Amino acid sequence: MAVEPALLLEETKVAKSRKVLIIFIGIAFAVLSCIAVGLWFFLGNDADERKAARAATQAQDAKVNDSREAFYVGMPRPFLFNLPGADRSRLVEIRVQLMVRGSDDDVLIKKHIPLIEDSLLTTFSGANVQALSSLAGKDELRHLALLSVQNTLQSVTGRRVVEKVLFTGFVMQ
Repeated sequence: MAVEPALLLEETKVAKSRKVLIIFIGIAFAVLSCIAVGLWFFLGNDADERKAARAATQAQDAKVNDSREAFYVGMPRPFLFNLPGADRSRLVEIRVQLMVRGSDDDVLIKKHIPLIEDSLLTTFSGANVQALSSLAGKDELRHLALLSVQNTLQSVTGRRVVEKVLFTGFVMQ
């Protein structure tokens, strides 16, 4: 059986056209891959740069806030409240001071003491005896008090004035 030359010629043309098609598909895949990697690289760096810039701005703001002198504003009266316990109610007394930065914030805090006292008393009266019996519970209450005061003053002053809430006296009977 002899193979006709016309069939051989046609098979070689088909084989060559398949090779050319595979080469073009490979080149197209490589080009699309390069474009995708380039876009990911350039767009990904912009997001990273924005995050880095935002972090740098926050760090700079923290340095500016830390560079001002710290003032401690004591609440005029201790907070006295009852907490229900498992076996009996407990009387709790907490003395509080607020740390602010700068004399302007010191004056601003003194102006809003009734609002701050209300916020703190609401926060303190929501605590429970078991939590206040441990150091971690006291730290959590201090953190909740800070957030409460900051959120209350944010709505009035437009910024966070209080940096820390400090318990200068804590008695539970």
